[in-house]
Amino acid sequence: MCFFKSFLTFCLLFGSILCLAQSPEEKIQELGFELFEPAKPIANYVKAVRTGNLVFLAGHGPGKADGTNIKGRLGEDLSIEQGYAAAQISAIALLSSLKAEIGDLSKVVRIVKVTGMVNSTADFYDQPKVINGCSDLLVKVFGDKGKHARAAVGMVSLPSNIAVEIEMIVEVTE
Repeated sequence: MCFFKSFLTFCLLFGSILCLAQSPEEKIQELGFELFEPAKPIANYVKAVRTGNLVFLAGHGPGKADGTNIKGRLGEDLSIEQGYAAAQISAIALLSSLKAEIGDLSKVVRIVKVTGMVNSTADFYDQPKVINGCSDLLVKVFGDKGKHARAAVGMVSLPSNIAVEIEMIVEVTE
């Protein structure tokens, strides 16, 4: 009988721990962000392509749910902190498109690769600090599954003068 009580206590405790685990969507909300319905592409492409267990996400800028973007060049118009915030918003846009493609962010096995392009002046060298906004958010949402390979590069300009554009490759369950 004592073994049964101990086992029951263990199961209740273990079950409670499982119940406390947050979904990626709950973590996003806890961080103060909100996923949104992605806008349709403005050209002849799609926002996400799934092949097997990989989802390739097109470049996403810092577009908000209301349709506005963070615009400007790092080193001229925007600070590193503003660029970091733009990269966070781009990550939310990417996750919004990913959720639209796969239905549930709990299906993410891992974030594989992030490519971050920063609209910056020729003498701006802190592109990695800007794209950390995206990378840090992904790790906060997915934990170790959010750690990824990455490139962070400077561009002389980006479409519509957006501050950043970020692409992502994600492994998901079937």
